[in-house]
Amino acid sequence: MSSFNIDKFVRPHLKDLVPYSSARDDFKGAASVYLDANENPFDNGLNRYPDPHQSELKKVLSRIKNIPAQNIFIGNGSDEAIDLLFRAFCEPGKDNIITLPPTYGMYKVSAKINNVVVKEVLLDEFFDIDVEKTIAAIDPSTKLIFLCSPNNPTGNSLSRAAIKKILASFNGLVVVDEAYIDFSSLPSLTEWIQEFRNLVVLQTLSKAWGLASARIGLCLASEPVVNVLNKIKPPYNISGPDQQQALQALGNEISMKERVEQIKTQREWLNNELKQNSESWVLGSIHPEANFSVGLRSLNANRNPINFLSECWHKLGGTQSKKTKLPKTVLPNYIWHQKRKKPPSSFLKPKRRLAKKIFSL
Repeated sequence: MSSFNIDKFVRPHLKDLVPYSSARDDFKGAASVYLDANENPFDNGLNRYPDPHQSELKKVLSRIKNIPAQNIFIGNGSDEAIDLLFRAFCEPGKDNIITLPPTYGMYKVSAKINNVVVKEVLLDEFFDIDVEKTIAAIDPSTKLIFLCSPNNPTGNSLSRAAIKKILASFNGLVVVDEAYIDFSSLPSLTEWIQEFRNLVVLQTLSKAWGLASARIGLCLASEPVVNVLNKIKPPYNISGPDQQQALQALGNEISMKERVEQIKTQREWLNNELKQNSESWVLGSIHPEANFSVGLRSLNANRNPINFLSECWHKLGGTQSKKTKLPKTVLPNYIWHQKRKKPPSSFLKPKRRLAKKIFSL
């Protein structure tokens, strides 16, 4: 069992940090006149600073996510939470993290920005965790392990047993990115937070809730971890309009679930269509658990993959028009034509071995 200790883990210079105290930190409640923040007094709906702690939003999220409000950090998208985890727990030029490619690219980008070394352990041939290799990659300077489940870009959920083994074996933070959890058949790992104090779960309102433009990311973790992130975040990181948009959307949970079911139905339909066209396609897709499907390569060049996907798009969109242009967003990740003899340039060197497996002809 992991013996994670936040006091030994947080960067030393942050332990005695006194965070910025804003006017809305010092005053609680409502007043008819505010003179404490040098705001413009003329009301236009945007002239006052927002709640720096997003108290009302956390209250609603606590009910929906079935987790105490003190275990919720809200960031300007999940990317802010990712960046703050680096700043809170990784010493630049000294510490390292582990990622499991192919996976979400911002883990590596944030590491580079913060001058933190990235160790990459490829997912196995089923796009799942290679537990032995992942644990073997851990050293005394490893602070974070990022796991994306359902994974972007492969769409499958990672093994729960494997995640549990890593949590029990690692004295750092295991960050499980659940951006697509609302489309999964599995429950969120937030139910594990009380058991594993080194577990951090990332979620978002960008996907299932349709608020990508509002930038509402969630970091669900033990209270000590959340306290550290609140300590170092900018004072007003979530705008007032974004908080209101989130509250409005969260008030219509039934509508969200209906849209999710519709997307899942279309996902299964597309998956089945691809499988039924096996004379033209081999769907190297694992069971999809996100809001997209993944195809790996074509075995038969007689049928153009773009035309085939366009036909699928017309059926999904309820139109028979062959002139309707296929939106780029409909192209499943990692679908490549047989004639491409080499992996795409997006596969960097650490991913070459996996790419060769995918492209074996």
